[in-house]
Amino acid sequence: MQKLRMGMIGGGPDAFIGAVHRIAARIDGLIELTAGCFSSNADKSKQMGSQLGLAASRCYATYQEMLTAEAALPGNERIHFVSIVTPNHVHFEPAKMAMEYGFHVVLDKPLCFSLQEAYELKNIIHKTQTVFCLTHTYTGYPMVKQAKQMVADGAFGRIRKVYVEYPQGWLSTALEQTEQKQASWRTDPTKSGKAGAMGDIGTHAFNLAEYVSGEQVTSICAQVNAVVPNRALDDDGAALLTFTNGVTGVLMATQIAAGEENNVKIRVYGEKGGLEWQQQDANTLQVKWLDAPAQIYRTGGGYNHAISNYNVRVPSGHPEGYLEAFANHYKNFSTVLLAKLQNDAAPAEAYDFPGIQEGVRGMQFIETIIKSGTSQEKWTKFVEE
Repeated sequence: MQKLRMGMIGGGPDAFIGAVHRIAARIDGLIELTAGCFSSNADKSKQMGSQLGLAASRCYATYQEMLTAEAALPGNERIHFVSIVTPNHVHFEPAKMAMEYGFHVVLDKPLCFSLQEAYELKNIIHKTQTVFCLTHTYTGYPMVKQAKQMVADGAFGRIRKVYVEYPQGWLSTALEQTEQKQASWRTDPTKSGKAGAMGDIGTHAFNLAEYVSGEQVTSICAQVNAVVPNRALDDDGAALLTFTNGVTGVLMATQIAAGEENNVKIRVYGEKGGLEWQQQDANTLQVKWLDAPAQIYRTGGGYNHAISNYNVRVPSGHPEGYLEAFANHYKNFSTVLLAKLQNDAAPAEAYDFPGIQEGVRGMQFIETIIKSGTSQEKWTKFVEE
């Protein structure tokens, strides 16, 4: 079968994440960018499409125009799926319309603007049976998948403790007041939603904690702060977590840790030992034992689980990083979608990518942590449907 044809919504000239999605989508040769509405400014959208080498007829002024026009094309020409890389407040409507028009969807996190939108998207996905991927990047790393599998296999016995952190420093000053685009919308509650740092990077930490531990958060005791004066949304926070099966944990996410970049880190401990992974050394998984020497697991090692090595592209010893982890979500999504289009089954490992359940959990996390962080009664039961 020919490559999957992708349409993109967002990702214009001043965007950061759009370029990341485009690189990730083409790494494995399964996808070609065919159409796009790259900006709410029609001229910028067409300019971006031209720079990317798209036909002028496939560069659209609005996402509504793109979805309507693409749906009217013959089956062997129209796009198969859309990649939505817009600010949070422009997630729901494009995703909803795309799925109702029969297109599959890759969506940048968090899922949407509000919890109510999350529930509606879940219903639409169930109704349309579309393939959906939410790009929680960090679960795409091979050694994160190795960590998850070791926990699931019982290597550490019953899990007891989870620590996860995501420190950044880029919002240590009032950058949004300089009209910096990324800072402006992320600190604006009309565009970002009710959470700032907790929505932007706290959801990554939360998703990573649940993914690796295999447990689900059941309650949160949080403190959230807006440290920079006059900032409308939180830029810092931390929380105590309780999980299923008596597991407890700590989550920290901040964007005012001056000098920090993006070293997201997780530690999980069980009865027999524990593990540690951090993005700064993404190809290494540290494994620590109660009664034996510590071990170092490396990306691509023949001793790793199949689900880890399925997501590796180069021989052991050659580093893979953020773009490859991002690309793993696109590869797995595409493999599953291609199998679906051919009425076939994909390899079991390909189904390991974040979807609507992770998206809804992320929005429930935002709802719960902000509720706890603004309440004097700190322990707050996790919001559920």
